[in-house]
Amino acid sequence: MGFLKKKTGIYYMVNFMLGTLLFFVLLISINTKTISWSDTGIIILICINVTLAASLNLVTGILGQLVLGHAGFMLVGAYAASLFTLHSGLPLAIAFPIGLLLSGIVAAMFGVVIGLPALRLRGDYLAIITLGFGEIIRVVANNLKITNGAMGLSGMESLSSRRNPSPMFIYAYVIAIVVVILMFTFGRSRHGRAVISIREDEIASESMGINTTYYKLFAFVFAAFIAGVAGGIYAHHYGMIDPSKFDFNRSVEILIMVVLGGMGSITGSVISATVLTLLSERLRDFSEYRMILYATILILVMLFKPSGLLGRYEISIPKLAGKLYRRIANRKPHSETGGAE
Repeated sequence: MGFLKKKTGIYYMVNFMLGTLLFFVLLISINTKTISWSDTGIIILICINVTLAASLNLVTGILGQLVLGHAGFMLVGAYAASLFTLHSGLPLAIAFPIGLLLSGIVAAMFGVVIGLPALRLRGDYLAIITLGFGEIIRVVANNLKITNGAMGLSGMESLSSRRNPSPMFIYAYVIAIVVVILMFTFGRSRHGRAVISIREDEIASESMGINTTYYKLFAFVFAAFIAGVAGGIYAHHYGMIDPSKFDFNRSVEILIMVVLGGMGSITGSVISATVLTLLSERLRDFSEYRMILYATILILVMLFKPSGLLGRYEISIPKLAGKLYRRIANRKPHSETGGAE
């Protein structure tokens, strides 16, 4: 058992080092203008979508509850962070991280309010009620004076500029990595196993003494917190909030990233969020057909790979390298396998 724990710790360490290496490669490329200003914006958007997909996977994949209101929590976080940075009077370098924390807290509070009644339901009923709550949040934001109504908010400053494009990338990438690591470790912790047991059989879990209401609400609120933080980054990255962008279609986009990668696979969510974001940005001239493309992809996945591209499998670079090495090492020479003498 100790050997297995040590081996798993090595895998985690190698994966973390590879993620850190990628971070520095991208950071140097951005600062040296090897990666253009527009491509830097796409990379930041990829990090935001990875954060959103990983957080929704906690509820939809690990917990097994279908949620269609994730964009609502993102909108709440975007407004909370933006209103704080606009009216706090603090320098942006100080106000922005505080605003991100505040965005997560406010979104989590909404998660508690929505989760307490919603999580009494299951399946399609839960999806419908979360969709309703998400639309209520958007409609209310469209009619409040503090949110500037349907005009939305604007004037939020970004930490990045053409002269110094890296600060927003650093925030977006670090938060995405932290969220992915948290999802990995949570899924393999005692609490994560309790959540998985609820997904597999809620009645059996409750009979074994697991507080199903607590764990369902915890997962839902934690996912809302992360979505709120992602919303705060999104608002300051674009410098404006348009409530119409956080509608049902936005929630479906995030859900497609989870379903395509595999419900329960965090690495699957990372891969699908990256691919779909790149695809969406490169096909911007055909943006009116984007949802048709997403729907087609979702239909094909459901027909030919219902569990998603990775299912519940997680990709680990050290494990893949080890399997490849063992396969090469165990391959016998041709002369030992019946070759001609």
